[in-house]
Amino acid sequence: MRKIKKVLALTMASMLLVGSFTGCGGKDDSNTSSKPAGGDTKKETQDVSLTVWGPQESQEWLQKTCEDFNKAHEEYNIKFTFEVCAEGDAKDAVTKDIDNAADVFMVANDNLPTLVDAGAVAEFAGTYKDQIAAINTDTYMTSVTYQDKVYGVPYAANTFFMYYDKSVFSEDDVKSLDKMLEKGKVAFPLKNSWCIPSFYVSNGDMFKGGTDGSAGVTFADDNGVAVTKYLVSLTKNPNFSVCDFGVDPLNAGANATFSGDWAANDVKAILGDNLGVAVLPSINVNGQECQLKPYAQSKAICVNAKTTDRGNQQAATDLAIYLGSEDVQLSRYEALNTTPAAASLLDKVSSDPIVSTAMKQMEVAFVRGLLKEMDNTWAAFETMGNEIANGDVTEANAAEKTKTMADNITGAGL
Repeated sequence: MRKIKKVLALTMASMLLVGSFTGCGGKDDSNTSSKPAGGDTKKETQDVSLTVWGPQESQEWLQKTCEDFNKAHEEYNIKFTFEVCAEGDAKDAVTKDIDNAADVFMVANDNLPTLVDAGAVAEFAGTYKDQIAAINTDTYMTSVTYQDKVYGVPYAANTFFMYYDKSVFSEDDVKSLDKMLEKGKVAFPLKNSWCIPSFYVSNGDMFKGGTDGSAGVTFADDNGVAVTKYLVSLTKNPNFSVCDFGVDPLNAGANATFSGDWAANDVKAILGDNLGVAVLPSINVNGQECQLKPYAQSKAICVNAKTTDRGNQQAATDLAIYLGSEDVQLSRYEALNTTPAAASLLDKVSSDPIVSTAMKQMEVAFVRGLLKEMDNTWAAFETMGNEIANGDVTEANAAEKTKTMADNITGAGL
């Protein structure tokens, strides 16, 4: 886990917020106060203390939003403690000390199996599950469902798509990678184990769409071998280059590359008015157009399973549902430029080509289901990507290499 930096509490005068925040794992309840008593209320008010963890870049927005929740819910009088913890660090931070971990925290969805197995997260069931399902597509519901139970509230997309130079490629060109390579230079992070699977799932399947760990993969069949041979040929194309994940290839002469919404500002600085963005293109494999499919993942809000013992489970769960609601997702987008999860918001962000493309890409993608078997994919795909890029995979040994990759993914070769 990367070192989690402590952040100084913002003053109440400047932030109009309650609470303080530190690095995740440490508590600091100084400079906190209860919500001022208002006029007559019809509901009995419950005093609640909640610790909320979120990434550093969202702290100002997060604190204001939580206080908005507090003001809107007269049944609670919440004293907040805010701590900085990146979504990718939550798994390690929470499981290290569940008893003292946050009540509500943000995670990358692939953290969920470890958190669930450690008894660290509460299930969203009943009407809470219904509220989550009401605003999320099957893609997002799958991303937070583990062993048939829902353990998170999706609030943002996590995938990648294509950035390109509009002065080189037309909107029609970018529908096909092969057509693009006739007109300009394309760089792809083939060695990256999060990216190369988009080729193989375009012409095959993995664990029955990421839902069944016993289903295996189809990569060892003729379709999988055909993709390997396509990639071998692709790396020999002078207009194609293997790159690191990111936007640096655009500075090095490439006219198109692949990344996520987090790279938007860097791409804008490079391409300016020629910035184009699109979902991944198709490839032609043995005369058949196959749509490249990146992984579809999410970022989600979780509730600590220990909130029951602390007596604040309902308040924590209500807050989590609120932080994943449509209005709050839109607010997060407006403040932080994060891609919302709720499909209903697509029209409201349609003027932002990067965010709207990310939302569309999530629905033209391979949902990386929360299966333990998926853990084997990282090393297997990385090895294949490196061997193809280095020229160790050829037309002659493509079938053998593809079978080895498939066996390693399913565990048969481990």
